[in-house]
Amino acid sequence: MKPRFQFSIHATDGKARTGTIQMRRGEIRTPAFMPVGTAATVKAMKPQDVRATGADILLGNTYHLMLRPGAERVARLGGLHKFMNWDRPILTDSGGYQVMSLSDLRKITEEGVTFASHIDGSRHMLSPERSMEIQRLLGSDIVMCFDECPKIDQPRDVIARSMEMSMRWAKRSRDAFDTGGAHAESSALFGIQQGALDEGLRKTSADALTEIGFDGYAIGGLAVGEGQEAMFATLEFAPGQLPADRPRYLMGVGKPDDLVGAVERGVDMFDCVLPTRSGRNGQAFTWNGPLNMRNARHAEDTGPIDERCKCPTCGTYTRAYIHHLIKSGEMLGAMLLTEHNLSFYQQLMQGMRDAIAEQRFAAFAADFRRDYFRKE
Repeated sequence: MKPRFQFSIHATDGKARTGTIQMRRGEIRTPAFMPVGTAATVKAMKPQDVRATGADILLGNTYHLMLRPGAERVARLGGLHKFMNWDRPILTDSGGYQVMSLSDLRKITEEGVTFASHIDGSRHMLSPERSMEIQRLLGSDIVMCFDECPKIDQPRDVIARSMEMSMRWAKRSRDAFDTGGAHAESSALFGIQQGALDEGLRKTSADALTEIGFDGYAIGGLAVGEGQEAMFATLEFAPGQLPADRPRYLMGVGKPDDLVGAVERGVDMFDCVLPTRSGRNGQAFTWNGPLNMRNARHAEDTGPIDERCKCPTCGTYTRAYIHHLIKSGEMLGAMLLTEHNLSFYQQLMQGMRDAIAEQRFAAFAADFRRDYFRKE
């Protein structure tokens, strides 16, 4: 029988690591990028096409799915995997970040968060226990504990109080998850480190989470407006505060250069809406930097988006055609750019995995930055 959850590190190069997570629904190669399927779909993509890009795991969201179509309904329909036709692992975000962003529609107490739906104004309560229940009903493979993500510019004492409550919620999440019967026996639970940019608060958070004990650990509270320099400064210490034998997941990141810099600092897992959102808005990511496909210079360019890319879009369609689709507002343009962007991200992750395994990650990172920031 396949293991419930097993993380193996195969090679390291500096702080960078490559390995695998073994789960019952399949293997996740790390460093891993998880395409975001917030509402049980990766926008503009069929599940089989997402898999064809090289993705081993998807991300779904507790907040959005609890509101529509509802976790109980998804459970009655056979669970999230069957519902969306994805047979590989799924990680579900706990909903904490989305609820916290509803600053005018929610109230936080020790018990949890009461909020009004952004869809119809209906009132809901999301607590650590309810978040675990929803993720159980969805059938998530990797469950995230419920936490609060405060704004990055809050005073230190506010950040500290928020982090301390998140640690209490982490313990409640652990306890509620462990009573989940068959789901707890087949899935994994990750804790979420908080503390904004403060090294001491991050250490306190990491110690509390380690004492509780989780299958993996996420670095939360970054990519919320602090900028890359501040994020990287925090990643100089935050990953190393977490257990070295467990995967480290940087939530909500990011641009291709963010991924390279974070892997350089010891991060193993990522998710971000950027490749799909950019695809719907006419932006393509390439080894030579991002391209605005609306730009007139592509109008008669018969080359692919990226000569180095191995995706079906680059193997079949010209920049001129994709430029035409985007300018015309045709949905095929968004579909093709999304396929390309997700493929590029997975090729980038594979490139990093290979470079770490071959002890040449520093050279890979230097070459990547040289090309990515060089204007065409």
